[in-house]
Amino acid sequence: MRYIFGPVNSRRFGLSLGIDLSPEKKSCNFDCLYCELESAKPKNTIDNPPKVEDILKELKESLNRFDDIEVITITSNGEPTLYPYLKELVDEIKKIKKDKKLLILSNGALIYKKEIQNILKEIDIVKLSLDCATKECFKKLDRPLKEISLEKIVEGLKEFSKSFKGSLIIEILVVKGINDKEEEFEKLNEVLKEIKPERVDIGTIDRPPAYKVSPVSYERLFELSKKIENLPVTIAHRNKTYRTNKDMSKEEILRTLKRRPFTLEDIEAIFSKKSLKTFEKLLNEKKIVKKVISNTTFYTTNIDK
Repeated sequence: MRYIFGPVNSRRFGLSLGIDLSPEKKSCNFDCLYCELESAKPKNTIDNPPKVEDILKELKESLNRFDDIEVITITSNGEPTLYPYLKELVDEIKKIKKDKKLLILSNGALIYKKEIQNILKEIDIVKLSLDCATKECFKKLDRPLKEISLEKIVEGLKEFSKSFKGSLIIEILVVKGINDKEEEFEKLNEVLKEIKPERVDIGTIDRPPAYKVSPVSYERLFELSKKIENLPVTIAHRNKTYRTNKDMSKEEILRTLKRRPFTLEDIEAIFSKKSLKTFEKLLNEKKIVKKVISNTTFYTTNIDK
């Protein structure tokens, strides 16, 4: 297979087949400091883009072999929205995907363009990056083409979210010393309030990056996540070692989960042993309920009771 890879098991999306739209080399309009691919000058095209029929041939073969997958993921050795035949590809995948969800992973650089918005509206799950809310941070961390504007991206995200009927997820990747300041997250929170995504994913570097930058700890991700208000947030980190020694009362747990739903993974990583028992009791009493968002289970207060 040249264009299809996997299945890959994602804790956030389930079992997935990936489609790489730029298999030969990196083709991206960003050159992010944290990118796991080799550094490369940003560009706005994909060289020798694969034919839609060639991708579909491989995809059909893979779907026949792996009929238990849950998600088909459009990604790229770079940025998938640069693929010139994206609309045609999405239309054709929808004809054969049956009950599988279609997901795209994009840096969001072109979301301000109407034609890109219209294509993405046909996709079930759209996951877009937004690492910074200030121009200085954006230029330093994501290193975009000169013509790409953070202001245009943010306005495009707001516009897109108003009419998109699927699941919109925003991803923030945190790099030590660059976008790990509370002030940056306070500004991100203000922007996210207007975008109103279904979910926010916060993570850090977990693979060797293109440049000499460092990850932050799980504890720091958790502290920064507190700045994101009234939105479900998942925290991704390979080493979840942070656990508070403070035992939380029923009221504190309910107040926390009302303000920000948690995944079970984060609850188990953060809550003390006594707090976990209190959480389980509240769950049994149905004062805490499960809420599934884009294949991820969150726990929140039962607002109907």
